[in-house]
Amino acid sequence: MSTDYIIITNTPEETKDLGERLGRLLKDGDIVCLYGELGAGKTTFVQGIAKGLDIKEGFVASPTFVIVNEYKGRLPLYHIDLYRLNSLSEIEDIGILEYLKGKAVTVIEWAEKAEEILPEERLTIYLENPGGGKRKISFKGKGNRFTEILNGLKEHAEHKH
Repeated sequence: MSTDYIIITNTPEETKDLGERLGRLLKDGDIVCLYGELGAGKTTFVQGIAKGLDIKEGFVASPTFVIVNEYKGRLPLYHIDLYRLNSLSEIEDIGILEYLKGKAVTVIEWAEKAEEILPEERLTIYLENPGGGKRKISFKGKGNRFTEILNGLKEHAEHKH
């Protein structure tokens, strides 16, 4: 079962707030895959997820040079950035399959590079930068757990209006 949901944010703060709302809904073992060009807002969104997981670090940085950052909060967060990796074997060499089985929330930037080894049940998020500070954020949840998460996000949005 696949569920779609689209939200437009107008500022980086709104993008981060949306990530925080998502972070509050996540449980250990959840896998979030992020897609989007450079500058689409992926790291800002992950900073929000970290805040929603009660991670104390004031600044979650893109792990582009170290590939994986681990943060401790209400739940551990594995933040994986595949931007600099060019092959599936390089991706497997960082131990990605172990991270995907971990007792943590795993967020993967540039997830398209690992498409063939990612679990089918996951939350896929596309971030687009249409200009003017806006972000178009499209969610696609596959599996009951991720449908539940999307319903939680929708519910929050409806209560806000």
